[in-house]
Amino acid sequence: MPSNSPVQDALELISHLVGAMELTPLVAVHCIDDGRTVRFWNDSCGLLYGINGASALGKPLSGLFTFDDQDGHDAVLEQVWTSGQPSVATDWRVRTGDGRELWVYSMMFPVRHGDAVRQVFCMDVDVTARKQLELQLQLSSQVFEYSRDAIVLMNPQRRIVAVNRAFAQVTGYTEQQMLGEDFISAQTGFDDPVLCHQMWRQVDQDGHWQGEVASRRADGDPFPGWLALTAIRDAQGKAANYMGILSDISDRKKSEEQTRHMAEHDFLTDLPNRVLFLDRLSLALMAARRHQSMLAILYIDLDHFKQVNDTLGHHAGDALLKEVALRLVRCVRSADTVSRYGGDEFLVLLADVGGSDQAAHVAGSILQALAQPCTVDGHVLPIAASIGISMYPTDGGNIDDLIARADAAMYHAKNSGRNSFQFFNPHMHAQASERAGLEQRLRTALDAGEFTLHYLPEIDVRSGRPVVMEALLRWRDPARGVQAPEQFLAAAEAAGLMPAITQWVLRAACGAAQRWRAAGQEWVVAVNVSAVQFAQLPHVVEQALAATGLPAEGLELELTEELLMKCPDAQAVLQALHGQGVRLAIDDFGTGYSRLGLLKDYPVGKLKIDRSFTGAQDDAVISATIAVARSLQMQVAAEGVETTAQLELLRQHGCDLYQGLLAEQHIKGSKLAQLLR
Repeated sequence: MPSNSPVQDALELISHLVGAMELTPLVAVHCIDDGRTVRFWNDSCGLLYGINGASALGKPLSGLFTFDDQDGHDAVLEQVWTSGQPSVATDWRVRTGDGRELWVYSMMFPVRHGDAVRQVFCMDVDVTARKQLELQLQLSSQVFEYSRDAIVLMNPQRRIVAVNRAFAQVTGYTEQQMLGEDFISAQTGFDDPVLCHQMWRQVDQDGHWQGEVASRRADGDPFPGWLALTAIRDAQGKAANYMGILSDISDRKKSEEQTRHMAEHDFLTDLPNRVLFLDRLSLALMAARRHQSMLAILYIDLDHFKQVNDTLGHHAGDALLKEVALRLVRCVRSADTVSRYGGDEFLVLLADVGGSDQAAHVAGSILQALAQPCTVDGHVLPIAASIGISMYPTDGGNIDDLIARADAAMYHAKNSGRNSFQFFNPHMHAQASERAGLEQRLRTALDAGEFTLHYLPEIDVRSGRPVVMEALLRWRDPARGVQAPEQFLAAAEAAGLMPAITQWVLRAACGAAQRWRAAGQEWVVAVNVSAVQFAQLPHVVEQALAATGLPAEGLELELTEELLMKCPDAQAVLQALHGQGVRLAIDDFGTGYSRLGLLKDYPVGKLKIDRSFTGAQDDAVISATIAVARSLQMQVAAEGVETTAQLELLRQHGCDLYQGLLAEQHIKGSKLAQLLR
């Protein structure tokens, strides 16, 4: 048989090759001509690219799928066409016509006819899974290397085989220092063998452990760490490696400590607050019971602190409280606790105290320390306090009883003249219960409509006509009947009710004056002013006038000399009230310690002579007061006038108004008296 020609041999070889390509299950083979048109497309191409042969043959290759680096692929293909040499195997990322993204490992083979390349065969293998694995490995490597947490890889013997860069930054140990070392026991500073044993036992059982550890840097500096240990198991489930991730949680611990400190300490004085004090008292009581020892509680309340807030403002009160806190801390031991219990109240816990004499010594030291004046914004403020003391176990065996009885003793000290300390005794308990009941009834008195105003007239000495009606507060207490102010105002002030009561009195008095006007009597209504809320008085008065419609000249405010002398901003407050058109009077004149020279600086229109001088018919004081008032162009009213002889004396000296039993009798039974009901 004659042999085939070389051309026939080549064609036969290509025929066999094409047949083999058709049957190759893993390699996608396609062929393009010099117009980049597909001339061959095996079944694997159809599976890989999602296009069957009938749809691919005769179509431009670029219309079937594209390369992410299309220019790069085109350049390689062009090189194969021009050089006639196969391409180097290369990974290409391909986007198919149906939107899928693939990675193919591809080579291009030229088919020559004569001296020219007529076709190029492309052989593609799907390596998407390998590329994804490579990407995952790359990402894992980057996570390992660039993580801010220290990462350690260990062999099955728990010795270090690799650490990342953050490990050196967190611990100060280099990779060279750590390779081959036991991670837990040798380098991280863990000194709790029981905890280490528990760690590894849980890792071996559950594959994971995490928790807070006390770690140490290379220079010996300790730091709190959060460690996560994980077992990396092989296909048989055995631990092939271990991974540890160590985080420096110093900042988090500081933040937690700051948050805890804020929750347990007073924001103003930084003393332990009520919550922390009660916790420490609970622990101290348990210790005292266990050791059969004694402890003491000192309940401290600052005297006249509200006047500081009302006259100088809350910033001055805050500065004073800070200074008091510093002084209290200096008076006790480090084992004791000083707490700001609320407002101007402080509690001191004397743990394991030797006896009542030691508690008395501490209380005396506190009073002496507080006796030194405090300068705030240029104002020298005296400080005084009332202190009540209760002892464990004699005064109670639980927290509530000990604090309540120290509180009762404190009120006894306050009622006994202030600026002193008192130990609790059973009699005080009854007083404390009574006071608590009084405060509770006062809290409901406003809403229940139990307050009322009684009006005391001021009569013109010459004409005998009523000119002013002084509003006097009364409380119809369901338990005790009608109560005068001196019987309940101290309790109301202690309970923080005075601002609400002051507002009610002003509105009720202004409303009454407006009703009198509607009845044809333009009497001025006078209201006594206390130190509480004095700085805010212009605003409160403005609200009362607006609510009732009373003209400002229909309201007179009576202030004491003591109030004016103790309030550094008295002149500014009085000027503000005077600017509103309100009348101002100094009550109980002559009983205080004001300097008469200062009266000319105050916009006061009236002086009221105290009843003690009127009753004694003190000619010298009366005549001197009237002379001072005349020189300052003020009116004079005399209080406590009960007899015609007293009235005649006042008339002789030129007194303008009088007030008292005689004045009440003057209008008793008249139609005018009915308007006051």
